[in-house]
Amino acid sequence: MQLVWPSAEHLSSYVIALESGWSADNVRGGVAAREELAKINADPVAFVSSLVDREAKGSPVTLPDGSVVPRIPGYHRWLWDGEFCGSIGFRWQPGTTALPPHCLGHVGYAVVPWKQGKGYATLALRLLLPDAKAEGLPFVEITTDPENIASQRVIQANGGVLVERFTKPPQFGSAPGLRFRIPLE
Repeated sequence: MQLVWPSAEHLSSYVIALESGWSADNVRGGVAAREELAKINADPVAFVSSLVDREAKGSPVTLPDGSVVPRIPGYHRWLWDGEFCGSIGFRWQPGTTALPPHCLGHVGYAVVPWKQGKGYATLALRLLLPDAKAEGLPFVEITTDPENIASQRVIQANGGVLVERFTKPPQFGSAPGLRFRIPLE
């Protein structure tokens, strides 16, 4: 498995995953998948280029409660083993480790169901960490749900340490969350 930049070459495999009901958005799920399919149908080139936005020039972000917030710099990479396997995203604010309150962590990832259990998320996170360090971050924070043991294992396998239990902001349903920190050495 490798990380690839989103591209027209890989887009058809990504579309297959979306059409199956998969979405990298673990809260908005099928709604987010349908929104992405509509964007791809309208302008596939613009959709692919929107996934890499290091200067936060793209459109605002819609949160799970429907509220809209400004975009921060970030990008997605796709997990690829000859076909689309999932997505990992990285976001940051230049010059600080802080994130806006509506952004729960620096990294988010999702693997398609038919590729889970192969260690792809663990490897994807490991491959992404040098990029975060190159942006000047001394650590990344990743949040997950208390019942998501698989995600906790991915984070811990990459050196993550639990730093707090917290309540997610109202935009995310005020549900319990766990915040992990991975130092970048």
